Amino acid sequence: MKNRLRVLRAERDWTQADLAERLAVSRQTVNALETGKYDPSLPLAFRLAAVFAQPIETIFQPEEDLGS
Repeated sequence: MKNRLRVLRAERDWTQADLAERLAVSRQTVNALETGKYDPSLPLAFRLAAVFAQPIETIFQPEEDLGS
């Protein structure tokens, strides 16, 4: 799954540790999310959407178009 986490975090001038604190997760979790090594659970995806005040769909996109 592709995501815009690094871009959204950079726009706010937050470190990975800053975002991790806001989400109540480890910095390593934020790094794994940003690099695509880990897909978030649904509750974590909702927390990310709330932190960035954006719909989940604008943060995460599937790697490939599943409708084709």
